[in-house]
Amino acid sequence: MLLKILFNYFFGYVNIKVESFFIERFVNMCISKKIFLWNIKRKKSSILYANIGIKDYKRLKEVLNKTQSKAKIEAKKGFPFLLNKYRKRKIFLILISIIILFLIIISNFVWNIEIIGNENISEEELIEELKKDGLCIGVLKSKIDANSIINKIRLNRNDIAWIGIDIKGTNARISIKEWDKAPEIIDENEYCNIVSNKTGMITKINVQNGTPLVKEGDIVKEGDILIAGYMEGKYTGLRYVHAKGEIEAKVWYSKKEKEGLKQKIKIPTGTTEVKFGINFKNFQINLYKTLSKFQNYDTISEEKKIILFSNFYLPIKIKKITNNEFQYEYVTYTEEELAEILSNKLKEEIIQEIEDKDKILDIKTNTKRDEDGFLEVEVIYEVLENIGNKEKIIF
Repeated sequence: MLLKILFNYFFGYVNIKVESFFIERFVNMCISKKIFLWNIKRKKSSILYANIGIKDYKRLKEVLNKTQSKAKIEAKKGFPFLLNKYRKRKIFLILISIIILFLIIISNFVWNIEIIGNENISEEELIEELKKDGLCIGVLKSKIDANSIINKIRLNRNDIAWIGIDIKGTNARISIKEWDKAPEIIDENEYCNIVSNKTGMITKINVQNGTPLVKEGDIVKEGDILIAGYMEGKYTGLRYVHAKGEIEAKVWYSKKEKEGLKQKIKIPTGTTEVKFGINFKNFQINLYKTLSKFQNYDTISEEKKIILFSNFYLPIKIKKITNNEFQYEYVTYTEEELAEILSNKLKEEIIQEIEDKDKILDIKTNTKRDEDGFLEVEVIYEVLENIGNKEKIIF
């Protein structure tokens, strides 16, 4: 909302008086048509005062007709009207000239980096990589060698198949396409073993080629050879082969956590305070007192870059800080209550690691209380999975 108000101040807005027997309908229709009104004040039941941007005011005629309303301009405000009012004053013209010069100067720099196409690679990682190669916030556009940056990234990273750099205005758009990493495929003519990729208990083994080194009921660890890539015959002797087969095992996923029966918890009071600040590159202006009036609170910080129009970002950010007050309270749980809380938490964490939820065989929960009064909860999931990866035999 703050950005919209700043935008309308730059392009001009008017304060209007609206008279209508259908004020609520008038406001609702403005919202539906995305006509932005702010600083709304209602007088009596049929009169409303509000601010509206010049562009939105031109679109207001249809809403006025449909709601049988009348609108009158009470005052004209904003940068264009201010400019017209003080056009004969030299100081004001000098100030305008400085602002225009400032906009011309900053248009030669990059003030925003937009990354699209990344799914597995984090945006922060890519921005750091670009910074090393010469593309970062605040760099002169004339110093950016896009082809050189593209070649360096392609040379240093094997997880990016394609990258493009497009600089428009003060915005640098980085488009990438990641490599689809497929598992290593071993040629049928190469010798290989099948090796366990998890710890578990073998429940079924079906060997198509090679020599089985485990049987049903065996406990295997990650890295153990399950089917060896060789065969030995009475007449043929020892010969190496490309091992093939399917191995099924019971695999266990477990997590544990310990907590005290008496705990200090946060209780939100529902009271919040909102503060604003302005960031100019690395310089920050706080429009508020540093300290909060709350004793205990959680802070949520948001930053929005100011953009005049498409692809023209300013080196200015509006910072919004929201403090949510809470109070501490001590709660004493019974063993059963705490066991349920911890087990539910651990189950949510474990279930995220299991690919096929339909193959879950059993869920066990173990609880133990120590001498210090802490309760330890362990949750174990037993899952039926296919294990085993092919691994080349190196002579």
